[in-house]
Amino acid sequence: MKIPTTLKHKPVIVVENYENVDGRQAYESDAKGLSLGLAQWNDRGKVDVSAKVWRHTGEKWSRQSEELPMHRVIDMAILVCKGKEHFMNAYRYPKLYDENNPIIDRVGLQGDAMTVEICKDNPMIDEDIKLFSQTLSRDDELLSERLHALANLLIEMGYGRRSL
Repeated sequence: MKIPTTLKHKPVIVVENYENVDGRQAYESDAKGLSLGLAQWNDRGKVDVSAKVWRHTGEKWSRQSEELPMHRVIDMAILVCKGKEHFMNAYRYPKLYDENNPIIDRVGLQGDAMTVEICKDNPMIDEDIKLFSQTLSRDDELLSERLHALANLLIEMGYGRRSL
């Protein structure tokens, strides 16, 4: 299924077979494609690039298609990595996190830091974190394959060394 080019998001680079590789939904996904392109919120003289997940209901393109600025896509990848890293050692804590210090890490970005932490405001956090951990463990092969591909690509692009 071809990604539309007549809508406000203007695709430049596309993956039109994403439904075939969409994790556990592969070959049955409503997420039909991914694109990098010109953002739908562009104003005259101000152009941003974005990433978009294109969803299709079987009859029409869905309003649930998501568009994110590219820096947010990378921020989400950082969050995924930090979350996965946390759960590699979470078994050390009776509740899978340090109740006295729910901050997992602070990632320096643009003069400040993105604080990655356990959501203690969630009244069901103790149950939800167990389910999250189990699901993360179940999906380890799917995630690890993608993280290895990403790591290899980052190394190829020259991002393989630790920045100072």
